[in-house]
Amino acid sequence: MNPYARWIQDLPQVDTPFEGLEGRMISGPDGQAVFFRAAERFEVPPHAHGAQWGIVVTGMLHLTIDGEPATYEPGETYDIPGGAEHTAILEAGTCVIDVFEDPDRYSAK
Repeated sequence: MNPYARWIQDLPQVDTPFEGLEGRMISGPDGQAVFFRAAERFEVPPHAHGAQWGIVVTGMLHLTIDGEPATYEPGETYDIPGGAEHTAILEAGTCVIDVFEDPDRYSAK
């Protein structure tokens, strides 16, 4: 089930290097917001970029930021400092909204 409103589901699809993770995006000159959904359990490999803030909408997110693991559930937020190496595991059915400092973090498909 997709918890996002129809108009969000109709936003441009994100072009990511990740298979199995769907995202829809809104971009502006000051940042980018992406509405992600993982239908199945999904692992994001170690990487770093500009600052990122997010909130879990459904499911469970396991984040490791600079070697510190934490688990987030619906309604909980996380803040990843710019340049911090991080990994993520999204359990099946997890939806998160990520807001990136970088206005060009992703491009549309």
